[in-house]
Amino acid sequence: MRNLTVLAALLLASAPLTAVFAVDAAKTAALREDYIRAPMPPGFQVVPTELEGPVFADAQGRTLYIWPFRTMRVGATGDNENMSACDTKPTTETAGMMSPYPPGLVLPELDKRMSCAQVWPPVYAADDAKPVGGFSIITRSDGKKQWAFNKRALYTSILDKAPGDVMGASGRRERGDGPAEREPVGPAPNVPPGFDVITTAKGRLLLTDKKYSVYSYDKDQPDKSNCVDACARMWLPVIAPAAAQASGEWSVVNRAPGVRQWAFRKKPLYVSTQDTRTWSFEGSDEPGWHNVFTQESPPLPKGFSVVDNEAGETVIGPNGRAVYFYTCGDDSKDQLACDHPGAPQAYRIAVCGGGSVEKCNQRFPYLVAAADAKSTSRSWSIMWIDPKTGHYAEPGQAGALRVWAYRDRPLFNFYGDKKPGDLYGNTWGEFNGKRNGFRAFMVRDDFFGAAN
Repeated sequence: MRNLTVLAALLLASAPLTAVFAVDAAKTAALREDYIRAPMPPGFQVVPTELEGPVFADAQGRTLYIWPFRTMRVGATGDNENMSACDTKPTTETAGMMSPYPPGLVLPELDKRMSCAQVWPPVYAADDAKPVGGFSIITRSDGKKQWAFNKRALYTSILDKAPGDVMGASGRRERGDGPAEREPVGPAPNVPPGFDVITTAKGRLLLTDKKYSVYSYDKDQPDKSNCVDACARMWLPVIAPAAAQASGEWSVVNRAPGVRQWAFRKKPLYVSTQDTRTWSFEGSDEPGWHNVFTQESPPLPKGFSVVDNEAGETVIGPNGRAVYFYTCGDDSKDQLACDHPGAPQAYRIAVCGGGSVEKCNQRFPYLVAAADAKSTSRSWSIMWIDPKTGHYAEPGQAGALRVWAYRDRPLFNFYGDKKPGDLYGNTWGEFNGKRNGFRAFMVRDDFFGAAN
């Protein structure tokens, strides 16, 4: 799971009034991903997040992001190495990077449109700042100095309100027809050579360095493998080299003389011979076998559930109907997203209502939260929305709705769905809903089309 044009700083300043969090301290104490310590500029820090693992943050705890350079349908956008394409002047016209739309079309709500640098404040460096570790300093087109990491300019997001927030990202790192999103950046995960970690809807997934999933087995014991003979021919042990040493959460299992196997948190690790694609979840369909996570995503709020259907594992709301998220990015050179209540709603109203607010709200109604509903995580929240405008509302405002949100973005149902397995609104919109439209909230990224 996996965007942001904003109306005005004043609107976003009122956002804390719309978000309701009730954090369960016991649940937030779950296992967190470890990371490799490395030098950072003075004032920088690493903070844990629920969805993206450890991330770099500035002195105020605001998550740092990069804007990866990306080829679109027509042209490219994002930051090249050692430069920033995020300007201080608001864009006013489409860039024509998403055919069939031509360049030069006027963008909506120009009187309220902010610049890229207002939505994504650059992380400026002091005049006497010095590069350290992977952090360097670039010179912007206006002559100001800006911090970069691995040669990519660094920014914060005005959507992040507190340390650990990663609301500036959608979490849906799709390519192809999706917007050119910003991504949180953080330290390297503390894993041995031969392993990697990526963000998925279910959590921070442990992989081999070839991007194949690793699995654990229920019948194993702590630091002891019981997968032998035919089992070990289908589930190949992840072999540890002769020089491998136990460290932190990692240990080594002696399977046989001279044969050593990696274990994570005392669980021996395997790869599946049945996996045909990278970062697959298919091995976890086998009873007793599980994907391994360095950190799992927060549980769904009370009343939510997951059902299997032909599209994958779909999140179902308390009303028994599939949950949808909205994706939107305008076709401007700065690729600001429009999926947030602080952004222009013209795109959403056009794609779900043909310009009619009433039709839009009928087809994709907001997922209303019960009066006693509350969130137990930062990722899930409840906000007040004015359905006539799609923007934030004051709590209790006449006609306003109290609705569920994920990553500070409202969630929806579809009027054509009648039972939990229905997904008649899935991929509604432009380019199968990836550019401007609605998609069902899936928790299996391999079915969601994000894996190879």
